[in-house]
Amino acid sequence: MTFLGIEIDATFIAFVAFAMFFAVLFYFKVPGMILKALDQRSEAIGKELHEARRLREEAEALLKSYQAKHVAAEAEAATIVAHAKEQAQVLAEEIREQMSAAIARRERQAEERIAQAQAKAEADLRAAAVEAALAEAEKMLRAQLDAGAQTELVNQGVRDLPRLFS
Repeated sequence: MTFLGIEIDATFIAFVAFAMFFAVLFYFKVPGMILKALDQRSEAIGKELHEARRLREEAEALLKSYQAKHVAAEAEAATIVAHAKEQAQVLAEEIREQMSAAIARRERQAEERIAQAQAKAEADLRAAAVEAALAEAEKMLRAQLDAGAQTELVNQGVRDLPRLFS
C-alpha cells in the first residue's frame, strides 16, 4: 500500500511506531530521567567506593595499630621473661649462699661438738688416769707403810689440825 507516494508496509509501520515511541519518551523526558537516575546511581557508587576506601584505610590503620601493639606486647613479654630469669638466678644464688652458710654453720657446730666431746673424753680419760694413779699410789702406800708408820702419820695429822684451822 502507498500513501502520498510512500509505500506503507510492515517495516514502515515498525519504523513509525519506533519513532513515536521515541517521541513519547522525549515528550515525557524519559532520557533525562534515565540520565538523572544513572547519574544518581553513579554518585551512589562513587560514594560507596569512597566509603569503601575510607573503611579500608581505617582497617589498615587499625591493623597497623594492632600489629604495633602485638610487637610491643611481645617485647614486654620478652622483658618480663628476662626479668623473671634474672630474679630466678638472683634467688637461686641467694639460696645457694644461704645453704652454704647453713652448711658451714652446721659444720662449725659439728666441729664444736666434736671438740667438746673430745675435751670431755680427754677430761674423763685424765680423771680415770688420776683415779687409777691414786688407787695405785694408795696400794703402794698401804704396802709400804706398816702399822707403826700409819700411827705416826695419823698422830702428825692430828698435831697439824690446830695449825690448819687457826
